[in-house]
Amino acid sequence: MTRTSRRAPRRLLAGIGAAAVLLAAGACSSGGSDGTGGSGGGASGRPTGTVTVFAAASLQESFTTLGKTFEKRYPGTKVAFNFGGSDSLAAGITGGAPADVFASASPRTMKTVTDAGDAAGTPATFVRNRLEIAALQGNPDHISSLKDLTGSGLKVVLCAETVPCGAATRTALEASGLKLTPVSYEQDVKSALTKVELKEADAAVVYRTDVKAAGGKVEGVEFPESAEAVNDYPIVRLKNAGNASGAKAFLALVNSAEGRKVLGAAGFLTP
Repeated sequence: MTRTSRRAPRRLLAGIGAAAVLLAAGACSSGGSDGTGGSGGGASGRPTGTVTVFAAASLQESFTTLGKTFEKRYPGTKVAFNFGGSDSLAAGITGGAPADVFASASPRTMKTVTDAGDAAGTPATFVRNRLEIAALQGNPDHISSLKDLTGSGLKVVLCAETVPCGAATRTALEASGLKLTPVSYEQDVKSALTKVELKEADAAVVYRTDVKAAGGKVEGVEFPESAEAVNDYPIVRLKNAGNASGAKAFLALVNSAEGRKVLGAAGFLTP
């Protein structure tokens, strides 16, 4: 055997070894670069898996619609929502509850999350909302103003002041110089609305979007003081999101023309 022929196997082995190194490097680089471990996006970069969204109760109808749109657009995905009072949701996030996106009904409750270092990037306001009185269907008590709610004999429900709708109501009452003692304080706006729908209360101060969502079960009464208490709604991807690419895609949908159309139809105002 010649010297040249003895070297050939060595060159072949070296080539095989180099190829193995390249394959191993390629395998390592194929994982998700966004920290999702590959669970948040497929090879095409499209979102996969479950996107967990914590959102203010007043967003329930519009976000549920957008969630269905998202799942249809990205087959194999699922949007899991947790709707509630923004303060409770923020406390859950800072306490370690797993979530990918947080949409709050006020900058104050969002600040709880950002101050804890749990937001990825800067929250952006995507809609605004204003208050409205929800009276019994047909408005039998002839409520026409915020002042009418202070009348004796009326059972009025308000949101707790720790949640955005309650804080906004307090601002509106202070702007009008009125004092109001409700029969109960509710932990989110949907709970306050339900009291009127079930005729357990004569009226509640909620968001205009909630009156619209009630679909005729209550009578909406606008009042000028609501202009003093318009709430900005910020949204953000969370720092420890288990599905970062899914979160980014959901935020993109919310901020798209399609998202704005759904939110506008629900009664939300553009920022």
